[in-house]
Amino acid sequence: MSLKLLSTSMLMAFASHAAANDIHDALSNSTAYADFNLRYESVDQDNALKDASSLTLRTWLGFSTGSVNGFSFTAEVEDSRIVMGQDEFTVGPTGFNVGEYSVIADPETTELDQAYIQYKNDNFTARVGRQVITLDDHRFVGHVAWRQDKQTFDAVSAKYAVNKELELFYSYLYKRNRIFAEAADLDSKDHILHATYKSKVGKFVAYAYLLEVDNDTSNALDTYGVSYDGKMQGDSINWAYGAEFATQSSESGSAETAVDFDASYFNAYLGATMSGITAKIDYEVLGSDDGLYGFATPLATLHKFNGFADLFLATPTQGLQDVKLSLSGKAAGGKWLLAYHDYSADESTAEVDDLGSEINAQYTTTFAHKYRFGIKYAAYDAGDIKVDTNRFWMWVGTRF
Repeated sequence: MSLKLLSTSMLMAFASHAAANDIHDALSNSTAYADFNLRYESVDQDNALKDASSLTLRTWLGFSTGSVNGFSFTAEVEDSRIVMGQDEFTVGPTGFNVGEYSVIADPETTELDQAYIQYKNDNFTARVGRQVITLDDHRFVGHVAWRQDKQTFDAVSAKYAVNKELELFYSYLYKRNRIFAEAADLDSKDHILHATYKSKVGKFVAYAYLLEVDNDTSNALDTYGVSYDGKMQGDSINWAYGAEFATQSSESGSAETAVDFDASYFNAYLGATMSGITAKIDYEVLGSDDGLYGFATPLATLHKFNGFADLFLATPTQGLQDVKLSLSGKAAGGKWLLAYHDYSADESTAEVDDLGSEINAQYTTTFAHKYRFGIKYAAYDAGDIKVDTNRFWMWVGTRF
């Protein structure tokens, strides 16, 4: 009995010592970072609202431990502050200057941006807690990090690499932490399913996004889709091309108040790069259901699509067709972009057909190896709906 007790005590002491060493190694291999982004934004719209302007500083402070038997922990705090009293803008969901100025969606906030436990081995990764989730080009699921308060999710997620070609991803989202601080966060019961297959001829993706807001009402937004992206190198021109198609059903209410809509999504693009200049044409259609409902992507990084002026963050009920022509390249150590959008309704009516056009320009660069600088402009010329809008941004940031 004494020998057994001694053996057990020695094993427990050794295990405790080994665990202590593992924790020490994990903390020794931890990383911390700080990221700052100071941005000026102005908005001039042809309506009764006052022109808006803001100067805000966004700060991220993050910490990730090393791994213990595949487990690690990450936490990130985010803060956004108005600088030098430049607060002439409206953030509707937070109640800030409601109805006075044009919208600049950068509320003052301090919040826990990420906090998750991760398990990872050679081909499997799982996370539990508040986290960033992005898929593909952010068209359906993104972090909206363009805004000063980025979008994260309270979720359980898992990614499994079946082999070098096939990767599977699943996540259950139980809260959407949106870009308006806590004022517009939504409890949810969302299922995200995503599969990627990489082959010699390109990348194939299939997905199902089954979304539901957890608000004690009957609602569902289900989207199923597939996409393909390919590349081809020529003697003097490199080509990029792809297409995507999705169907969506939206259901809300019950019994006599039940409403059910169906819409589809289509995108196709072709790009050519020669002598460092890329010319690209995109054709995107967010469909309509008889002019009563427009295809929706509520988890997307919407600023990236349908123009920098942010006039189509919500799809019109008539749907949206967007023909985009763009040129991009490098100059003076940075990257530049010029784009033109032509918008029209997917299902036209006598009153709504032409949805306007827009010109976008952007230049970004880094300097002194650690600092980033950017400038961006959007000019929207209204059609049958919306109003003429000009937006301008200038920002500088760094990361430690």
